[in-house]
Amino acid sequence: MDDGDKKSFHAFLECWNGEQGMQTPALHTDMAAWLEGRWRAGARELLLLAFRDSGKSTLVGLFCAWLLYLDPNRRTLVLAAETRLAKKMVRTVKRIIERHPDCQGMKPQKPDLWGAEEFTIARDKVIRDPSMLAKGIAANITGSHADIVVCDDVEVPNTSATADKRQELRQRLAEIAYVLSPGGTLLYIGTPHAFHSIYSRKAHAEEGEEEPFLDGFERLEKPVYTPAGDSAWPERFPAAAIERIRRRSGANKFASQMMLLPASLEDGRLDVDKLLPYRHDLSMPRTGQPFHRLGETRLRSLRVWWDPAVGLRDRKRRRAGDGSVAVLLGEDGEGHFFIHRALYLKVPPGAEQQAGRAQCEELAVMLKEMAVPVLHLEVNGIGAFLPETLRAVLAARQVATRVVPVRSTLAKADRILGHIDAPLHDSRLFAHESVFAGPLLREMREWRPGGKGHDDGLDALAGALSTCPAQHPADAVRMAVMQVESSFTA
Repeated sequence: MDDGDKKSFHAFLECWNGEQGMQTPALHTDMAAWLEGRWRAGARELLLLAFRDSGKSTLVGLFCAWLLYLDPNRRTLVLAAETRLAKKMVRTVKRIIERHPDCQGMKPQKPDLWGAEEFTIARDKVIRDPSMLAKGIAANITGSHADIVVCDDVEVPNTSATADKRQELRQRLAEIAYVLSPGGTLLYIGTPHAFHSIYSRKAHAEEGEEEPFLDGFERLEKPVYTPAGDSAWPERFPAAAIERIRRRSGANKFASQMMLLPASLEDGRLDVDKLLPYRHDLSMPRTGQPFHRLGETRLRSLRVWWDPAVGLRDRKRRRAGDGSVAVLLGEDGEGHFFIHRALYLKVPPGAEQQAGRAQCEELAVMLKEMAVPVLHLEVNGIGAFLPETLRAVLAARQVATRVVPVRSTLAKADRILGHIDAPLHDSRLFAHESVFAGPLLREMREWRPGGKGHDDGLDALAGALSTCPAQHPADAVRMAVMQVESSFTA
């Protein structure tokens, strides 16, 4: 008997709900039709996003049971953020197989084949892998094989709250390719839990992406509101209930969990959306015009602040300490600041013992290219040993940048808030498009006073801002903002 001779998924779902004394909501009917339609059309990379408490995991559990009903020899691997969450879906499918009228005879005779984390139904073939297996995303899945892999809420705060966690999640999910059988189905279900979500429709360069993580996946999105503004499940989520959820959860969480719009689940202290982009290259000083320029804007000063460190970040390793960051900042004397570069310095392989000099060599390239007149070097910690090394490197490369050692005395959180918050809030802080593609914006979006996330770039930016000469009065600043915004946001 082939798939076409058996019940449709919708009929299978209706039968189950009837046995449970429930009606099938229109929301589930739509999701079931999409799942079956894409399956029968041969689509094998699927993404189902649905708002919290929409019953999507239960529905997909029924879908997995239906696929086993169609072919008992299929193998399904369920991955979730934690093993206990994956086991919930396995238990759901077991309960369906035990009680669904169309699944009678599928439960195995041997109790040891009917486990909590895996089970094997009665089937024709002798296959090493179970019919269904539950694993946490951090578990070892080497040696497993599956015809269907269901990623059920693999993105949660514990796997996406920081850049390191998001990178580790992406690396873990990449291993699915070695588990999935040729022609197998990979189905993601969930809701976004981060601004840099794996479910995002756009690539996040700061996460190392050149294309969206799930690029090419066919997707169905079911937010709590329909396009017409009505509740997607009015019987369970009437308008008043949705409004209570919105008030209780806050704007970001509601957008992410109920409207499926990737956002940080916490409101950040720094409003990154007020950072204004620009594309202009830096024009070097020349005879008769001894100033750097950005387009038509003349810069009064240009400086680099370097906050050195040896605990460098690497996308292929977990963070070992602070990052070493140099920020190139210009200002026009009218209250506008321009982050032209945020350079996250690296140490070449094999040069770890010469980390300080290796960073000086890399930094010297930018200083010479941009004709930077002055560099402020933070001499707290490792920086105390670097001024003479940097001066020697600059002299050897014939770079005229003056090196000014500076010792920071304020707490890092106070420096960041004291120097970044005001110009950012007033839309007086601009950044080159290359900065938008780097880690600095991610730091800004996720930064919390007293938090444990990355803030190395923010600390360097605060340092650079702290060394700028006094600006014009606030009234003149506001007028100047209106004059330059159009040229730098075009």
